[in-house]
Amino acid sequence: MITVSLPPALDQSQIERLIGGRAQVRLVGWDFIEEPVDADTADLDVVVSPFHTTSPTPNPTYVGLPAIAAALPRARNAQLVQLLSLGSEGIADHLPPGAALANAAGAMEHQTAELACTLLLALSRGIPHFARQIEWANSRTPGLWGKRVVVLGHGGVGREVVRRLQPFETQIVRVARTARTLDDGNVVHPVAELAEVAAGADALICTVPLTPDTLGLVDAGILSALADGAIVVNVGRGAVVRTDALVADLESGRLSAALDVTDPEPLPAGHPLWKLPNAIVTPHVGGNTDAMRPLLHQIVAEQIVRVGTGASPENVLVTPSSPDSGRGTTTQNAPKERS
Repeated sequence: MITVSLPPALDQSQIERLIGGRAQVRLVGWDFIEEPVDADTADLDVVVSPFHTTSPTPNPTYVGLPAIAAALPRARNAQLVQLLSLGSEGIADHLPPGAALANAAGAMEHQTAELACTLLLALSRGIPHFARQIEWANSRTPGLWGKRVVVLGHGGVGREVVRRLQPFETQIVRVARTARTLDDGNVVHPVAELAEVAAGADALICTVPLTPDTLGLVDAGILSALADGAIVVNVGRGAVVRTDALVADLESGRLSAALDVTDPEPLPAGHPLWKLPNAIVTPHVGGNTDAMRPLLHQIVAEQIVRVGTGASPENVLVTPSSPDSGRGTTTQNAPKERS
């Protein structure tokens, strides 16, 4: 029998139903703040982390890195730390030595891509402007047909964004960490060519995770390369885009932006982004639809079954470290949040 800790965001009865006797499991509650319910941290074989954030001011239902750093190492015998998110920033530094780290690939990509396209459509058709009108006034908007859209990131979210944009007959330019030609013949450009492919683009959609390579990647130079009137959409991580540079272009009226993630996050009251008429801010809700909870329950249950039956977990981002090697190593072919 294995012992698994579940955060408050998951329904224990749902997990039990989905496991359905396929593995011998004891489920306990652990929110990373109080002690686990009816278990010692050293007894945990699988730790399902609460929703987490790197922000110094976490949302009420999230835990910050200080709580992660205090809690995770105590589960010293854990085989797996399972996230409820695609992003894993800061978690690997605090893994128990024998634990793999897995994300929730498959739970949020469709919904996040849906929001990215919703935000792009809203700005391209002038919805915020029309919604504020108090009298009938017709005006022309750019629309999407024939526009050149750069999608930064070709991981799970990026691919779903591309799939949803194709019926609008846009000119889609794919950019990712690694250059490649897809099976359908479409080219994925390397990040090194971002400035070149962004030149004159009508929209830029950011779906990449936050890494040392993507921190501040979309800076003043990239933004200045975009066409006048271009739209910037960010559903990846806030710090991928230089906020000061973006605000400057928004204040000048040259660009518009729709942001589901921001830097800082949560976006403080009084920040210029709240007040700019050419900016839409949503509070990091990309994956947060009715579909998310059932998908998370299914993913977590299947991971528990795999560990409980001796199979390897899926969606592994970091493999366990050896006794003398310190932290684990990133798995090169693991599903990434957005790449």
